[in-house]
Amino acid sequence: MISVHDAARGSAVGDLATFRTELHRCLSARADALFELADAVLCADGPVRSLPALSLVAEHRRGHGALYDALGAGRIDVERLRTVVASMPMPRAADGRIVLAVDVTCWLRPEAHTVPERILCHTYGRGKDQHIGVPGWPYSFVVALESGRSSWTAPLDAVRLAPGTELAAVTAEQLRAVVDRLITAGHWQPGDPAVWVVMDAGYDAARLAWLLRDLPVRVLARMRSDRVLRRPPGPWIPGPKCGRPPRHGSEFIFGDPASWGTPDVTTVTETRLYGTATARAWHRLHPRLTRRAAWADCPELPILEGTLIRLDVQRLPSGATAKPVWLWWFTGLGHQSGGDNPDPTMIDLLCQAFLRRFDIEHTFRLLKQTLGWCVPKLRDPHAADRWTWLIIAAYTQLRLARPLASDLRRPWERPAPPERLTPARVRRGFRHLRANSPCPAGAPKPTRPGPGRPPGRPNRHPTRRYDVHIATSNATRKTTSSKKKSANPRPRRTG
Repeated sequence: MISVHDAARGSAVGDLATFRTELHRCLSARADALFELADAVLCADGPVRSLPALSLVAEHRRGHGALYDALGAGRIDVERLRTVVASMPMPRAADGRIVLAVDVTCWLRPEAHTVPERILCHTYGRGKDQHIGVPGWPYSFVVALESGRSSWTAPLDAVRLAPGTELAAVTAEQLRAVVDRLITAGHWQPGDPAVWVVMDAGYDAARLAWLLRDLPVRVLARMRSDRVLRRPPGPWIPGPKCGRPPRHGSEFIFGDPASWGTPDVTTVTETRLYGTATARAWHRLHPRLTRRAAWADCPELPILEGTLIRLDVQRLPSGATAKPVWLWWFTGLGHQSGGDNPDPTMIDLLCQAFLRRFDIEHTFRLLKQTLGWCVPKLRDPHAADRWTWLIIAAYTQLRLARPLASDLRRPWERPAPPERLTPARVRRGFRHLRANSPCPAGAPKPTRPGPGRPPGRPNRHPTRRYDVHIATSNATRKTTSSKKKSANPRPRRTG
């Protein structure tokens, strides 16, 4: 038994010990080597720059050969590890609800021609501020956000996007599994506020709202500034020449203020970083869906009504030009959403929840630049998945050790209270916390390295080379184009 005076600190000690014990049980092959590899990531001095260098950390008692063997031949029970991560204490928003954020980040492998299942990943700013496609492995992450300005999140799931998969379908399956695990762990019960899912403009918000309509989930997504939504149709009087009842009303064009009309809700808030923030909302707006792509097999296209929010701020902390942000909040299907329109207080909460979505960028930066997620030059994508979940397990231990860490700051850094420590500062003192936590990994056994390939004998089994997957179909692929390009501008998007 551990005798502590602080109940919160004692709970954190127990949560960290429980997670470390359960993590070792989730490692079904090469368990000791994988467990010590995760400890080496947490206890290394400075950022992880090299995978073999982790074998020199004192907490990793095995050689560099065991390190590569653990990633290549080890096994992780990912489903069990997902359940363990979801059962840990969960961060919540200011009103007590769970807010999830989804985003895709890429593990770039541009020169790895022998690596299978690579996809052209979207990158920005790598060549004169241009959007460039770089081959790599994209991963879809689901994290839980907390309230206030913070760089902490709680990664709950990560899935590598295989070639040919649909992002909306993979994300919907991820969110459904995450919400089910949260309900099973007791983090959400009937009667609690609905779980919010915040996403950026790269997702099909209407499709995700439709796929998750049977869950206690509400979708908040940013929309591009060139979109067009529709209002509900007006009253219809049947007659011999009236035709069928209309499904869509007048257009709401984002780029045409004359089509907006009077907003249903307007809020003005004074902020320290952004100055005056003005939010205007219009209720009961829906996108006009078409029978293509994901909706091709839908027997009847639904009417997905929501609230459109335009957020304008006076200035940005970076000094850049402040552009308006368009948010779409799914409220229901057709006439069922009439009594669920958000009030001014809810509008402000939605805007704050979207601003908290950017905390996931801090998590991606820590995973890549400090914990060394993209450092290993692995060839097997399954080994990359194992390394990804080891990094998630390491980050989860940092989150659980947050109440226990003390500030080991550099001389040029400002002091920070315990509740404001960043993940990188918590990692500096994890070596001291590890001494008081269970370490179920066994001691290494003495062994000798294998003989390897005899000197002077060439490699007669060259590695297979793979092409980068490009999303094209034979039906739409053309070898020659005899039609001249039109000089007209790009047509306006209508849905």
